Amino acid sequence: MNFTAIDFETANANRSSACALGLVEVRAGIITKEHVWLIDPEQRFDGRNIAIHGITPSMIHGKPTFSELWTQLEPLLQGQVVVAHNASFDMSVLRYCLDGASLDYPDFQYLCTYILGKKMLTHLPSHKLNVISAHFGIPLNHHDALDDARASAAILLKLMEQEQHSDPLLLTSNQGYKTGTMYNRGYTPFSAPKLKKKPALRTSRLSM
Repeated sequence: MNFTAIDFETANANRSSACALGLVEVRAGIITKEHVWLIDPEQRFDGRNIAIHGITPSMIHGKPTFSELWTQLEPLLQGQVVVAHNASFDMSVLRYCLDGASLDYPDFQYLCTYILGKKMLTHLPSHKLNVISAHFGIPLNHHDALDDARASAAILLKLMEQEQHSDPLLLTSNQGYKTGTMYNRGYTPFSAPKLKKKPALRTSRLSM
């Protein structure tokens, strides 16, 4: 039951504008370490983003850029099972930041608690992070990067408990999903396997 949960916040609509990252390490089903960083995105801040997460340009003054942070971050992701809520967003932020800094992608598998929640908690009216957290009684200061990462980790643990699984990869496959992957200069999405199309039946023409 080992995995790492992450959450990015961005300064604007560009996926390359990471301004905060929360990361939570889970080992043997227990949160053992928590990390949070403010990041200088070297880009403008949009007022709509500030309204969501409360991070302002003055708060990131003197903070590391993503490129400078990467030497600390890479060992925490390399070879891990990584979890995020709406993972397509967080993985795209990671990729865009790596591309912008001309850095190689790490190798890891990843899961999405939003997609798993939609499959496993069909009775909920929504599967946003705050809704699933409230359902499980998980405290949440929404859009705080560390709190969001912590909530994603707690949700995965609850879903595993619900299905009596101790392996997040086994939970994923049993729910009919394929883990996403990131690897050197490439990635695959967290997704349901594509159904093979049945071959069309041939119909013989009746001779007149």
